[in-house]
Amino acid sequence: MAGPTFGRTARVPRPRRHARAWLVAAVLAAAPVAALSVFRGVPLAWPRPVVQALSFTPWLVLPAAAGVACASLSRRAWLFATTTALLALQLFWLFPPGSARPAQANGTRRVELNVMTINAKHGEADAAEIVRLVRENGVGLLAVEEYTPGLEDRLAAEGLAGLLPHRISRPDARASGAAVYSLHPVTLTGAVPDSQFLMPMVRVSLDAGGRSASLDVTIVHAKPPVDPGVAQWRRDLAALGKVAARPGNVVLIGDFNATYDHAEFRQLLAGAGGRQTVDVGVASGSRLIPTWPMDGLPLPGIVIDHIVTNPEITGTAYAVHQVPGTDHAAVVATLGIPAEP
Repeated sequence: MAGPTFGRTARVPRPRRHARAWLVAAVLAAAPVAALSVFRGVPLAWPRPVVQALSFTPWLVLPAAAGVACASLSRRAWLFATTTALLALQLFWLFPPGSARPAQANGTRRVELNVMTINAKHGEADAAEIVRLVRENGVGLLAVEEYTPGLEDRLAAEGLAGLLPHRISRPDARASGAAVYSLHPVTLTGAVPDSQFLMPMVRVSLDAGGRSASLDVTIVHAKPPVDPGVAQWRRDLAALGKVAARPGNVVLIGDFNATYDHAEFRQLLAGAGGRQTVDVGVASGSRLIPTWPMDGLPLPGIVIDHIVTNPEITGTAYAVHQVPGTDHAAVVATLGIPAEP
């Protein structure tokens, strides 16, 4: 009979060692997903670092999928079930149901209007490219944020007034300037109150093909949730929610500095008084096409530029275009506005 062997270390079988390594990898992949999922699922006034992290929620599907793969190799049923549930939650958030659905053409007579928004990054956006996009997409209403005197001159030199002859603008050397260019007559009706950046409100009088309609448009530039600006960011989105809930044909277009994964933006879509609004990009299935950052910061792309309408307005032909000189993409869509009887 062989006696005990001394001085040797018992070896863990190779399959068991591998299973433990996969367990550790699965936990490391799933832990940040689980933590951020709590913040995403509980609509509280989270502090600035959490608000910023929530912007990148769509990207959590990647570590969540890696967690499932590692969990399956770890041979732990409980871990596989947990990581699968986390992945399912991320997929559910990627494709939100219900209020994200677009309006349906139901026989209502409509006036079509192609709209476009661009944050010009302190007026540095390429004016020639902006005008080219307006021309080639038949844009009838252009909203510009971070609109400067220099950009105004360059757009004029590129012939924008020949395409969109009506304009309401307030250029500013800083980020506060804004402008709206329109094919149809436009009237200034006010501005979103108590905002750091100018957010003008205008009324567009549409008349095309024997059909007419009135459209209330707000050019959006919310304060970004950086430094001490989170409180102002929340106030801006709350004020925009009240604007969105107004009666009539309403469009909010521009840089919201918020994504669909922020509870504050979803509250805006819910509207005040129960009148829901629609994010045209989300409704078009384009939630994963980023609008920022197009250059500069090496960050995963997110969607912070939006076109929001009341549900009676249809939204089609949603598209995102990169413009040299700015870190924001231009967003274009075709809106179908119910015509007046």
